[in-house]
Amino acid sequence: MKLLEKEMIELNQQFANKEEAIRYCGKKLVEAGYVDPEYVNAMIERDAMLSVYMGNFIAIPHGTDEAKKYVKKSGICIVQVPEGVNFGTDEDEKIVTVLFGIAGIGEDHLQLVQQIALFCSDIDNVVELADALSKEEVAANLTVA
Repeated sequence: MKLLEKEMIELNQQFANKEEAIRYCGKKLVEAGYVDPEYVNAMIERDAMLSVYMGNFIAIPHGTDEAKKYVKKSGICIVQVPEGVNFGTDEDEKIVTVLFGIAGIGEDHLQLVQQIALFCSDIDNVVELADALSKEEVAANLTVA
């Protein structure tokens, strides 16, 4: 995983629901120049088609295949949600404490998802990210991968 820009890390965020959380990630990617604004709606659409919840308290919001035309360059944001946000239903809660918003050009997209999934398959890594008290701590944990 390449070095993460500290501006792309947000700590201690709160969201009322998963759509708000996904839109926040999308906004970060737009503001940093990784994607066009249209990509954000494609991130919502992607979650509706197939949940971006990955287990282990992680979600990886990203756009649909059709939305790749809105990606200017590959990028990632990490958003920590200590109180969690539900990516499931009322009957089947899927609490997320760390969001990885991604946009990837070509094969970068799949590689980013795979790297994040592999890193987060170790629950200890997720706990370290969820408990991190500084952006530097998050970046340090991720650059080890």
